[in-house]
Amino acid sequence: MLTALLLRCATGDRTAFRALYDAQSSRLHGLAMRITRDPALAADATHDAFVQVWNQAVRFDPARGAAGAWLTSIVRYRALDITRRRVREQPGYEPPEQEDDSPDALARLVSSDEGAALHRCLGELEPDRRLLLVQAFTDGLTHNDISEKTGTPLGTIKSWIRRSLASLKRCLET
Repeated sequence: MLTALLLRCATGDRTAFRALYDAQSSRLHGLAMRITRDPALAADATHDAFVQVWNQAVRFDPARGAAGAWLTSIVRYRALDITRRRVREQPGYEPPEQEDDSPDALARLVSSDEGAALHRCLGELEPDRRLLLVQAFTDGLTHNDISEKTGTPLGTIKSWIRRSLASLKRCLET
């Protein structure tokens, strides 16, 4: 369904874009909220991501990956960019911890078939490799941040994450 919507967006179909937004905005906003920890920044990241999706839908290639993963990566990068830019603008600023009032995006993901498959495949990874993926893709840590946090060489972190993603992909394709 998401793939079809993205392909229609690539042709300029506004109805498909609206359907895509309705289907994915709360999940993607939840991810942005988890990374930015600020409702205004999360809203900005989500908005910027959907603008990018509209402008670059023609670049989506279903042969290279799932539509949901493509959308998630765009939101993740927008949220990280906004957070970094905000820190540069206000040295020493720490956004206050705030609970997300929107429906729990993770709970909705886990309740879907795709979410259940992802949960199952994550469970098949070694716990330390699963933690690396969570830190990188859910908590918004960079590879360098993880390397410093764990005391593991940067190249090793990158290799472990790449191999873990390859394992997830193989598992999800079965």
